[in-house]
Amino acid sequence: MSRFTPQDLFERLARSRFRSRFHLDDQARLYLENRGLDAVMDHGATFVAERLAPAHPQRDGKQTPMRGHPVFIAQHATGTCCRSCLSKWHGMEPGKPLTTEQQEQILRTLRSWIERDFGQAVPGNPAQGVLL
Repeated sequence: MSRFTPQDLFERLARSRFRSRFHLDDQARLYLENRGLDAVMDHGATFVAERLAPAHPQRDGKQTPMRGHPVFIAQHATGTCCRSCLSKWHGMEPGKPLTTEQQEQILRTLRSWIERDFGQAVPGNPAQGVLL
């Protein structure tokens, strides 16, 4: 479990010039509106499980693109993009596989950041954003 509360984490991230420069771009916002936050977070769970959870992820430090998916942007904004950043920002020990609890914590952090940066209610699924 992280030694930082979510509030502490977001305050620390806000003081980082690098982390605080990340925001959802128009493409990421459209992707969220079209796919819905639930589907985006399903993608995020796959990204975390495959790219971060192993003790020694392939291409660690280079496995998360800077853009192309809302989760990628959120990962850089929240310091959940590689094992080194997970250690620095979240106190998650490198060299050990991430537990299910740690992966869920990362996903909660990503979801919270996406919701904050989106600035309004993010549709859970595409049907919620469409008036019938």
